[in-house]
Amino acid sequence: MPSDKSAGEYDVIVLGGGPAGENAAAYAVAGSARTAVLVEPERLGGECSYWACIPSKALLRPGEVLAGARAMPGIDPGGLGVAAVLARRDAFIHGRDHDDSGQVQWAADNGIDVVRGAGRLIGPRQVGVDGRTLTARHAVVLATGSRPNIPEVPGLGAALPWTSRDATNMAEVPGRVVLVGGGVVACEAATWLSSLGAQVTMLVRGNALLAAAEPFAGKRVADALTERGVVIRFGAEPARVARRGAADTGEGRIHGGPVTVTVHTADGATELEADELVIAAGRAPDTEELGLESVGLPSGHLDVDDHLAVRGVDGNWLYAVGDINHRAALTHMGKYQARVCGDVIAARADDRPLAGPRFTATADHRQTPQVVYSTPEVASVGLTEAAARRAGYPVEVVETDIAVAGSSLIRDDYSGHAKLVIDTGTDTLLGATFVGPDVGEQLHAATIAVVGQVPLERLWHAVPAFPAVSEFWLRLLEARRAGYHR
Repeated sequence: MPSDKSAGEYDVIVLGGGPAGENAAAYAVAGSARTAVLVEPERLGGECSYWACIPSKALLRPGEVLAGARAMPGIDPGGLGVAAVLARRDAFIHGRDHDDSGQVQWAADNGIDVVRGAGRLIGPRQVGVDGRTLTARHAVVLATGSRPNIPEVPGLGAALPWTSRDATNMAEVPGRVVLVGGGVVACEAATWLSSLGAQVTMLVRGNALLAAAEPFAGKRVADALTERGVVIRFGAEPARVARRGAADTGEGRIHGGPVTVTVHTADGATELEADELVIAAGRAPDTEELGLESVGLPSGHLDVDDHLAVRGVDGNWLYAVGDINHRAALTHMGKYQARVCGDVIAARADDRPLAGPRFTATADHRQTPQVVYSTPEVASVGLTEAAARRAGYPVEVVETDIAVAGSSLIRDDYSGHAKLVIDTGTDTLLGATFVGPDVGEQLHAATIAVVGQVPLERLWHAVPAFPAVSEFWLRLLEARRAGYHR
């Protein structure tokens, strides 16, 4: 029986119109007469398109290009034109108002309806949107993403600090910035803010940046930030915040007068004054208003199986993809999960067996690639050495500086490091981490080796071109060979 859209009935309802939601809807209906609807209260394209990955990299790239030019004899570059950098960023996010008409057209071209509003579950296969009830014949997909964590610090909320949305969408560059956090968002924001002229002080609760990465990665990023004038205070967190004239002046604009931050450390308390305070202290699943209680689920991250179906809900009709399931809070992994999820929904709707690897999400089990677009970049896939040892693998590591003809030719000040984590039982890669300029472009080879479980003996026959930066792969294999012959 076909669905009746006029009565609010669809084959698939997706809550959240970001990249994960878009992919889930598209894959679920591709090549069929099935119907789907995206329910989105803000903009189709979601956080990544307007407030995260896209504007972040748009702000970071000019500084990277300038640094590379300054490392090249014969080039005499000036500085960054802040207005031009922000204007280029705005072009990628479709203006300050984030025009999503192109995404709406994409949905229409793919036979997907769009409903504007905040959807919430009101029962099995039922979604309420502003008093209207939508019913799913086959599946409801939750793809609402995450929101910034705001620490419970006296005075912080009243001070109206910037979140990552303000930082990526800034309309003006604050002169002095206190940035709370030491993870990916914090490191990237510190990089572009300092490259655009801000004096940045980072408050990091732990003793390292990028704590989940290999230790050398966080150390190299910290050294590079310090070299460009960023002050990093480890073992520090805000204890109290005060602001004169706090005002909601709009996204990306300075929210009032100077901010005073009382900073707690093991040595006592000190005060910092800044023009803006940026909070990059992690993210939480955006589930509190989803009506999960109507289907017997608590709020918080949702537990899913490898078909992305939510555990604890009978009937295989409720799915969750992206940040909301906490498997791998990265845009590309959310899209990957959504592709699997959409294929699973389509197969179940057609009473086809879930036969073959395409119906099972496995890449977010210890095979996840990630790039931190700081300066230097940090690119990693799979397990760190510490994580591999905790998991009980027999581990061998190989490391080398990235110092080959290709890297020297790219820029005179090239400095990088690479590390492989090897399962000695299978002679395959468990993980890889690279740090250096543009190493994100080197990551996919490692991802293929990890996911494909390519034996290292076989990698000897994957010959890197000369003179390319990828020649460091040969140096890693040679370092391992030398270890065998000591």
